[in-house]
Amino acid sequence: MEIIRISDIKNYEGKEVEIKGWLYNKRSSGSIKFLIIRDGTGFIQATLIKNEVEKEIFEQIDNIEYESSIKIIGLVKKEKRVPLGYEIIVNNIEVINKAEENYPISLKEHGIGFLMDYRHLWLRSPRQNAILRIRAEIIKSIRDFLDQNGFILIDSPILTPAACEGTTTLFETDYFGEKAYLTQSGQLYNEASAMAFGKVYCFGPTFRAEKSKTRRHLMEFWMVEPEAAYVDLEENNKIQENMVTYMVKQVLENNKRELDLLERDLSKLEIIKVPFPRISYDEAIEILKKDGSKIEWGDDFGGEDETILSQKYEKPIFIHRYPIKCKAFYMKPDPQRPDVALCADLLAPEGYGEIIGGGQRIDDYNLLANQIKEHNLPRENYEWYLDLRRYGSVPHSGFGLGIERTVAWICGLDHVRETIPFPRMLNKIYP
Repeated sequence: MEIIRISDIKNYEGKEVEIKGWLYNKRSSGSIKFLIIRDGTGFIQATLIKNEVEKEIFEQIDNIEYESSIKIIGLVKKEKRVPLGYEIIVNNIEVINKAEENYPISLKEHGIGFLMDYRHLWLRSPRQNAILRIRAEIIKSIRDFLDQNGFILIDSPILTPAACEGTTTLFETDYFGEKAYLTQSGQLYNEASAMAFGKVYCFGPTFRAEKSKTRRHLMEFWMVEPEAAYVDLEENNKIQENMVTYMVKQVLENNKRELDLLERDLSKLEIIKVPFPRISYDEAIEILKKDGSKIEWGDDFGGEDETILSQKYEKPIFIHRYPIKCKAFYMKPDPQRPDVALCADLLAPEGYGEIIGGGQRIDDYNLLANQIKEHNLPRENYEWYLDLRRYGSVPHSGFGLGIERTVAWICGLDHVRETIPFPRMLNKIYP
């Protein structure tokens, strides 16, 4: 007899196995009792037949509360009527820890506010399990793509002495008597790493103290940020579309069961192939105005604007060359038109909006020094960043992909709060 995980059950048909897990649900049909057992890799039906197990084992089920931790031993049998296609005919059960009565999250409907307060328990449900498994596959596929394409993982610090994209959305903290901030992005440090290794990426949590309650915003979120020397804007965009296409392909191949559970329309994902459409900021403004938007040239896009644009395309869409004043101090102006930046945002289709922001960085020392001054940034905090232009500066580009927004798109979710194990939102930091 082997101790196995539910995800491997198909390999053990006709064999006696042991599964260690938790009781998710149970029901009785007179002489037969059905348990739903979860073990973190999946959910399986465990069937007890009255005349085939000891009376004591058959009767003890009535006193086992939901989410009690248990071990079951039984025979694996093919069963087409259950979701997994297999069940276990139980011959023995051992209770490891009997849960308390009145498990807070019953199988009835609960409001989202209630569920968020019990996020630590809500994670155990099939839907949340599916979402976070897809999140894990998205992260794995992105890292696999970058690793296979010559990028090396170089970690960037979380505590920084200066802003990356402006000071208004920083979380400030005391650093032994000096001001420090939780990072908005690892990009500036990535640029230093790229000058040492050529092609790099960092992956980790980032923080924005933006007082927003929209379905797309979190205070703490995760980003993967590649950066590459000798790469221009268009090459940067090609890396993005190839990476996103690979990611979608891997999720379709490895998470079909989870996508089906979420009732995701797979046809919307199956059409994600390169190349992606590209339109300029100018063209996007015209589209929005025709749609009734009051946006003016020079305004940054809001969530509603992104929704309108991304609903018009079946694939992700690049919007390139935003006005310089909309973008961060390090964005390189277009030499042919200095009022716009060599940048591009990638909007996910179906109204999901921006999932990637990227562009070409200023590689000229004097221009960067002037931008730091124009943005009223403390030059002493950026001397090391200026050094990258003093010593061997080259054209270089990069981008940041937000994991949570990407998961929301791939899973077809309405809100990013379900895309991360413990979301940090405005006025919510518990649990």
